Amino acid sequence: MSQQHQFEGRLAWTGTASTAGDGKIRLARAFRIDFEGKAPVEGSAPAVFNGDESKHNPETLMVSSIMACHHLTYLAVAERAGISVATYHDHATGTLAIKDGKMRMVEVVLRPQVTITDPAQIERATALHAKAHENCFMSNSVNFEVVVQPDVKLAAQ
Repeated sequence: MSQQHQFEGRLAWTGTASTAGDGKIRLARAFRIDFEGKAPVEGSAPAVFNGDESKHNPETLMVSSIMACHHLTYLAVAERAGISVATYHDHATGTLAIKDGKMRMVEVVLRPQVTITDPAQIERATALHAKAHENCFMSNSVNFEVVVQPDVKLAAQ
């Protein structure tokens, strides 16, 4: 398997320019992202930055990317370890703040909740979150802290 992979996408601004009553130009923040063969992503800025809160924005896409990567990496390491995962859910929080004089993402906290089927594997399944974090492509690609607070429980029998 190659050690280099490319992912090519396209972004098109779907917003419009208008002039407000005060004469200032207003540029709608809407955009569309396309990757061939996949559903498009309609996005905008967050409402706080004059966007449409009903659409994904770069901040939610960043948090979702890190969440999904940890999830997929965890499943891979659990599979290799012979641990049967019954359910996996996450509730993540990304924090955007000013650091070093620039607005930037400063932290993402993942809170994966996992249930497994073997009571003897609870401790090992919990420890695998550290291995997943070490190997998550997205966590390894960002310049802010990604915190993982796992909760692993036994699935109801």
